Amino acid sequence: MPDEELLTVPDVMARLKLGRSTVYDLIRSRRLPSITIGRARRIPSIALDDYIQRHLEEAA
Repeated sequence: MPDEELLTVPDVMARLKLGRSTVYDLIRSRRLPSITIGRARRIPSIALDDYIQRHLEEAA
């Protein structure tokens, strides 16, 4: 896997213009994959890109 950016929950919140609880709901429901490093939750940037792409395809 190439150097993939890992985003924080606040990063995802800013990119999607969503609140913290909504982002955690997406993670909890496994619609937005994430990993835990220690106590920190990280979302791979590719996972966010895939999530956005899925929603674009559903809207079309």
